[in-house]
Amino acid sequence: MFDKKDFIKKALLLISQDGRGVPAALASQFGLSRQTVHNQLQALVRAGQIASEGHTRGLRYRLLPQESVEKSYECRDLSEDRVWSEAAAPLLMDLPENVRDIWHYGITEIVNNAIDHSESPTVSIEVQRNALFTDASVSDRGIGIFFKIQQALGLYDPRAAILELSKGKFTTDPKRHSGEGIFFSSKVFDNFNIRSRRLTYAHNIGDPLGTLSDHGRESDGTVVRMRLQNDSGRLTKSVFDEFAAPEAYTFAKTLVPVRLAQYEGEKLVSRSQAKRLTLRFEQFSHVVLDFEGVSEIGQAFGDELFRVFAREHPAIELSPVNMTTAVEQMVLRARAA
Repeated sequence: MFDKKDFIKKALLLISQDGRGVPAALASQFGLSRQTVHNQLQALVRAGQIASEGHTRGLRYRLLPQESVEKSYECRDLSEDRVWSEAAAPLLMDLPENVRDIWHYGITEIVNNAIDHSESPTVSIEVQRNALFTDASVSDRGIGIFFKIQQALGLYDPRAAILELSKGKFTTDPKRHSGEGIFFSSKVFDNFNIRSRRLTYAHNIGDPLGTLSDHGRESDGTVVRMRLQNDSGRLTKSVFDEFAAPEAYTFAKTLVPVRLAQYEGEKLVSRSQAKRLTLRFEQFSHVVLDFEGVSEIGQAFGDELFRVFAREHPAIELSPVNMTTAVEQMVLRARAA
């Protein structure tokens, strides 16, 4: 007797990834006949959870939305709790408490950012739920998040704004905001991405460092998209604790994807690149520098980071990880000097 609950979960996951070859994959994985698999999938079709298209070798399944809502609001005098209560909470009320907590945190943080920072007259939210996961997007018609950070810090390139967001603790209004909202929102969801003007920053649970892409087309405002499985076991507290100082509740540790400082066609060789990377490091007591995707660094870059900066900021612990042999050799050389 196979575990029907496990079968349904695996079926929905396969369908969300592609939708083709699902019956054969399930039959092989669970040791079932094609007819038994077909019957189970047809039950999901009748329940309105999935749909099928095509026949035999061209057969493809897809997830169907169960519930959805789309609302727009004037930003003036708007509170993020109102948006949550009206647009999101009713669709999520029967989900596990930890999942509702993540959605409550993420949606209210992103909506609040749009209200307070975007300079947009309106903010829109769309929430769509299916049998496996829930998607939500928050969009505005404002100045654009990366451009605003670029202006606030006097950055030469808007791509550097994404590096600052990935560090955390950045806000253009420090009196009213901690700069933690987007950092932690990007960590608690399965998929999280921000698109603004020409740039997109995507953070997925399978790629925790995030990726930067330039899609070449200007778009107005900012769109933030979030996805989370409806039965996720993740806890917001666990994510917060991961970046807290030992025996403290402060946001003291950050994980910096060094590859975000390396633009297409560039190598990390100069002192100015290292200074760009270390901007605002002094706000943390522990900085984990993840070198995944960086094949090598130059002597000046390594010296500025691991000798000059480290000597001037002895209280900040720099922890390089995921280094190639070439990177590790340059780090050891800088520290030895």
